[in-house]
Amino acid sequence: MGLKWVDTLDIAIELSEKHPDVDPKTVRFTDLYSWIMELDEFDDDPDHCGEKILEAVQMAWIEEMD
Repeated sequence: MGLKWVDTLDIAIELSEKHPDVDPKTVRFTDLYSWIMELDEFDDDPDHCGEKILEAVQMAWIEEMD
């Protein structure tokens, strides 16, 4: 079972492991979207993503880094 858009914390953990030197506060949503789509475990409809989801992932990633 792959990651879905609602799995914001799990996505954030995967991103922090894949991009350990990146400050999530500086990531543009276009890049964040691309990086999520590139995750091996991600398996959801690309059209079901919106700004609120990307914002939630970014906030979870920021919290994960703290």
